[in-house]
Amino acid sequence: MITQTKLIHSRRFLPLFATQLLNAFNDNLFKNAMVLFVVYRVYQSEEAEGQFSAIASALFILPFLVFSAIAGQLADMRDKARIIRIVKTAEIGIMLIGAAGLMMAAKGIAVTGIAIPLMLLAVFGMGLHSTFFGPIKYSILPQHLHPGEVLAGTGLVEAGTYIAILTGTILAGWLPVEWAAAGVIVTALIGYATSRQVPDAPPHHEPEPLDFHFIRASIDLVRNTSHDARVFLAVMAISFFWTIGAVLFVQFPPLAKNVLSASKEVASLFLVVFSVGVALGSLSVNALLKGTVSARYSPRSVLAMGLFVVAFYFVSKGWQPEPSGTLLDVSQFLARPRAIWLMLCLLGIATAGGMFVVPLYAFLTTFVDKSQTSRTIAANNIVNSLAMVAGTLVAGGMSAMGVPIIHQLLLSAAMCLISAWIASKLVAAEIAAA
Repeated sequence: MITQTKLIHSRRFLPLFATQLLNAFNDNLFKNAMVLFVVYRVYQSEEAEGQFSAIASALFILPFLVFSAIAGQLADMRDKARIIRIVKTAEIGIMLIGAAGLMMAAKGIAVTGIAIPLMLLAVFGMGLHSTFFGPIKYSILPQHLHPGEVLAGTGLVEAGTYIAILTGTILAGWLPVEWAAAGVIVTALIGYATSRQVPDAPPHHEPEPLDFHFIRASIDLVRNTSHDARVFLAVMAISFFWTIGAVLFVQFPPLAKNVLSASKEVASLFLVVFSVGVALGSLSVNALLKGTVSARYSPRSVLAMGLFVVAFYFVSKGWQPEPSGTLLDVSQFLARPRAIWLMLCLLGIATAGGMFVVPLYAFLTTFVDKSQTSRTIAANNIVNSLAMVAGTLVAGGMSAMGVPIIHQLLLSAAMCLISAWIASKLVAAEIAAA
């Protein structure tokens, strides 16, 4: 923890940390303001709400699938700090588009014809922005931090991300849409200002030509990660984790409205508790490992996550819905007998998830050559995106077929078993390499 406190005050780390924090905050302020507005104010059926939530998630994920290979090459072959400043400039334009969509929707102007398409375009743009920023936020750490600081830095980035998600999610659920529209523009401007303070991070070798054939480049990038069994297994385990996360985030708003008879503020509270849990797990696992990069806690963590998902399912299944058209506010919801158990289950899911995933990201940046770290993160993003798109499409397809949202929770629990099996293989590979 002393290492983490020292890092927070270091110019080697603080500007990047602040830029990443603002990025995550803006993503979630915009996406949740949009999803909650559409789910609660535009659509009036569980199927349509589930499908919209899935479409928004898929549009955000799609750029990771298509452009990660180029992003990884670029980050390893150019100055990472300069790329950060370019993508933060782009964020300002993207948020102007998204804010226009939010304002039109709030005023009831061409909501389905123009406002929603503008908002979805901004979601795609933010996915593209994050595709180019994502490989850098982890791969730059070994370049600026000492070896014993990398796990602490990774944990802080992960925890900071979820604190930002927490704040953005709270505001998205409580602020008027017009204020959220102004907020995303202001945040983009502040994020650009902090990005100007990130220290230079030049490439470790002479720049090479970029391969713009994204299919070939993506296949080559993923293939290269299989050379080290630990890195490959870490990528696969992270991919299943984010598939679980994608499915859960698709399910939360429709589940809150249609199963729990809860208002959009309660749906926001769900995402808040999830974010707090991941932040707690991120910091806790670093304390347990004492700075050592190891996956030994990951299998047990993801099994615990699956058990908490099953518990969440049973608590939700026994929930007594309110009369049609009645939505509980936060105080009314928390007064219900099962509400605390529901929140504790959700907190357990997220805390176990944070403990599972943080050491795996540290694997990706410490067990490859520094000249390859961005491409390794990019390869991870490609595989993550494939898994998340598949999970999101399955969730959307199940909604389209009329499978109740509550039963879709069991899909997430089943995927935890696969993640635990992969993580156990990673621990075995880690022991063999010791």
